[in-house]
Amino acid sequence: MTLAVIVQARWGSTRFPGKILYDLGGEPVLKRCLDRCAAIPGADAVACAIPDTDENTPVADAVTSWGYAAVRGSETDVLSRYAKTAKIVDADYVMRVTSDCPMIDPAICGEVIKLLKSSDADYACNNMPAKFPHGLDCDVFAARHLHDANAEADAPYDREHVTPWIRSREGVKRASLQGPGFPFSAMRWTLDHPEDLDFMRALYEAMGETAPMASAAEYARVCLMRPD
Repeated sequence: MTLAVIVQARWGSTRFPGKILYDLGGEPVLKRCLDRCAAIPGADAVACAIPDTDENTPVADAVTSWGYAAVRGSETDVLSRYAKTAKIVDADYVMRVTSDCPMIDPAICGEVIKLLKSSDADYACNNMPAKFPHGLDCDVFAARHLHDANAEADAPYDREHVTPWIRSREGVKRASLQGPGFPFSAMRWTLDHPEDLDFMRALYEAMGETAPMASAAEYARVCLMRPD
């Protein structure tokens, strides 16, 4: 069984173009995300699903230079891009992570993988309901469900967001890892706006060399100690 962590990434962003290649503590945001995904227990491979447009070529080149697989596909049909990536890396199971989450926690992702197996579920995640800090979201499922979705889903929303068709399919058994809730669920650790990057850079500065691979608990401790 091969489990691949597939990170969707693209240069374009309405609110913050090029955000995934901005510097965060000496490395690009996207590399921080991929390096943390590579540390997920139970993951056999990490791949990046990148649009095949010209503006995204620098993203693909960067990913390849870091030693990760870069697979190009449709910019708007993210579902087909994921399915293509899963086929190329020969994944039996897929964990989905987005590139705007450079603080994704490997241990929490590993627990979601364990939950999928121990519960005999078809789909497992950590945000139903959302009780972890925003930016730690992940979900995992058998690749066959992804390929079924790619073959059968026709709603634009399903094509853009990858997993809704799988989650809502009749007979699919779902499981969710429960988070700690408030105040942690009120924390925002995702990169959508320039001020989000300002926060992440401040956190890295406060934590020093431990920041790149710190746990979610360690990030949270600093945030609670430093409300600023």
